[in-house]
Amino acid sequence: MSLSKKPVTGMKDILPGEMRIREYVTGVIRETYEAFGFTSIETPCVENIANLSSRQGGENEKLIFKILRRGEKLKLDEAKTEADLTDSGLRYDLTVPLVRFYAAHTNELPSPFKALQMGNVWRADKPQRGRYRQFMQCDIDILGEPSNLAEIELILATTTTLGKLGFRDFQIRINERRILKAMAAYSGFGPEDYDTVFIILDKMDKIGLDGVAAELTGHGFSRECVERYTELFAGLQDADDTVAAFQSLTDMLNLAGVLDVEVKDNLAEIIDSVRATKSSDFEIVFDPTLVRGMSYYTGTIFEIAMPQFGGSCGGGGRYDGMVGRFTGREVPACGFSIGFERIILLLMENGFQVTSQGAKVAYLIEKGVSGENLRTVIDKAQQERESGACVLVVRMNKNKKFQKEQLATEGYTQFREFYKNPLK
Repeated sequence: MSLSKKPVTGMKDILPGEMRIREYVTGVIRETYEAFGFTSIETPCVENIANLSSRQGGENEKLIFKILRRGEKLKLDEAKTEADLTDSGLRYDLTVPLVRFYAAHTNELPSPFKALQMGNVWRADKPQRGRYRQFMQCDIDILGEPSNLAEIELILATTTTLGKLGFRDFQIRINERRILKAMAAYSGFGPEDYDTVFIILDKMDKIGLDGVAAELTGHGFSRECVERYTELFAGLQDADDTVAAFQSLTDMLNLAGVLDVEVKDNLAEIIDSVRATKSSDFEIVFDPTLVRGMSYYTGTIFEIAMPQFGGSCGGGGRYDGMVGRFTGREVPACGFSIGFERIILLLMENGFQVTSQGAKVAYLIEKGVSGENLRTVIDKAQQERESGACVLVVRMNKNKKFQKEQLATEGYTQFREFYKNPLK
């Protein structure tokens, strides 16, 4: 059997040019988030399969890379179901591991706890532009803060980071799961119908309002319910002033007795506070069609909409009920995940280059330079390194011109040549 040079489908090798950008971006993310008071943690990439399959990860639970039991615990002959063969899996996001981490270490952590976590996750998804089966996630979460201060801080930290990376004119789309449920209840759908209705609504950007209506009707919902539901969205889409449309919708839902006024006021305060204090060029807009796929969300939800990408470049929301699944005690929690891989993709497509902080010098040494002469060259390189320069020491190729051109693409701007015969 011949060996393959290609990575596994959906995964990729990262060349030095991209790696420099990735390291730069992670540095900006970490520095900015730490300035907002977030502290770094790390969790294992492998989690207990029961945690990953707890019906909190939505569709992602169908995409788990499961790990076989090992050694004597792997009993192939006795296995009757898949559960008999697996006991763990690769994490599909960083939220489930964070909640397990918090449940295990609550007494050792401050309250509220502002967590920063960066690491690879795995999903057996269909690869496409900006979507891989192994990819980096960068999450910030606040656990133990019940007020909307958590949402405001998360949105400001994330948008400040994007601004530092040069992104402009993007949107933060925001909604509330309780508003989603109120709109469904107002239209006549029962609580048992919500998941189906929201899954269809989530396709709005692909199939349009008419497509949503057709799918809802196709699922057997009454024409009256479907028409009343779609009329709500039609009114919002036609509105010139989204703020006024938001106020009108939530006031109507409140009067109908399906939405508490505090939900409206809470979301309005988040929007107003972010708009008044933001440091980057973006807009925060109410979007009643925003659903977010994770079933663990309980309140506010939000996404980053990037016109350059044509889709979401990150998102998050409030998941107050999740910690209690581990501890039996409810803990408020809210998080935001930046779309790291898509951010990197956009930067590379735009020709982004990392500006070197110091001189990059290449020492090209002719093959015959050795002994005391070689040690003298290396000593010079060491002295330049101690003064803050990046110094590459390599043997000189036969095609010196091409070698220099390659090094120049890696950011080397100065070249020192050393020959066996100094007269050269």
